[in-house]
Amino acid sequence: MKKRLALLACIAASAAAIASAGPAAASAGAPNYQVLADGLVSPLHVSAGTGKSVLVSQDFVGKLTRINRDGSTADLDTHTAKGWEVAGSDTRGSTTYYLESVGAGQGDPAALHGYLKSIDSKGHVETIANIAAYERRHNPDGDQRYGFGDDVSAQCLANWPKFPPPAYKGMVDSHPYALAVRDDTAYVADAGMNAVLKVNLKNGDIDTVAVLPPRPAVIPAGLKIPVDMQGNTMTVPDCVVGHKYAFEPVPTDIGIGPDGMLYVTSLPGGPEGPELGARGAVFKVNPWNGDTDVWADHILSPTGLAVAGNGDVYVASLFGGQILKFTCGGDRSKFLAVNLPADVDIKGDNLYATIDALGDPSQPPAGKVIKVDLK
Repeated sequence: MKKRLALLACIAASAAAIASAGPAAASAGAPNYQVLADGLVSPLHVSAGTGKSVLVSQDFVGKLTRINRDGSTADLDTHTAKGWEVAGSDTRGSTTYYLESVGAGQGDPAALHGYLKSIDSKGHVETIANIAAYERRHNPDGDQRYGFGDDVSAQCLANWPKFPPPAYKGMVDSHPYALAVRDDTAYVADAGMNAVLKVNLKNGDIDTVAVLPPRPAVIPAGLKIPVDMQGNTMTVPDCVVGHKYAFEPVPTDIGIGPDGMLYVTSLPGGPEGPELGARGAVFKVNPWNGDTDVWADHILSPTGLAVAGNGDVYVASLFGGQILKFTCGGDRSKFLAVNLPADVDIKGDNLYATIDALGDPSQPPAGKVIKVDLK
């Protein structure tokens, strides 16, 4: 259901209205930032590289690009096939780990491909784990129910569209989207699988850490929902008004706290317009036993996250036009107002972010990577 652009398409019904409001205005005393690179296409992921370099994934054109200390850029030869997507990355030592995938056309699970790979300083590329194959074998959210419950009649649901389905269990779908590496383990947030995985970097073994819970919402009168990936919508029938629909959670990024706990941003899997409000969240996941709790809620389209050394969490609110800061105790504040921020990362006293991450295809690429001094 959620291929390539689908983690954005799930909020397509409200995206235009949100974006038309323009970027949030900068507040007095807001930190300044430096533009490290611009002219980027769909820069949906950023990570600190070796030395002073920064890596940015131009997801939809399948490029992993290094921004050097002097501002020059170079595309890493990841051997990614044309039409495939390069998503999150993380670097340890001289090795960079990254995710690449392509969606299952027409819902054909056999056409689903997604991998965790690495590239070393000499340009040698290695495939570490086949994430799509793991999904086909295990489908971690296959027992999880989405959609309406038994309180909505079959007669009512006869007027419901095929997409999104009125009631269903987790389907075979994988979209490895973000990762964080610690020691010999890579933690992967998969936006199609609705799960957090751990991958042994030595042998490629994959295990499910946690399946994120559904994100239920009460359906209001007049709600418009997307019925396809082309932006077409319909108004929900009156008979579902007041009933809950359990949307998929759609994990979008993952970070590791100083105590080893995992923080995972999640889109709500459905409209985020005024009718339902900002329903994105940050989950806190225990990597040792899989316990999962909502750590922060009511965030508009959270698509990127970074955890500082002191435990503070920074979250990119894509259509909210801001980067939010949460203290380790959960107190929330606006850190920086920017246009369409998609991802953040932290190294030392520097925060890196991608902004202007989604653009008009008819216009020259305008995506940027910026740096903010946290001191």
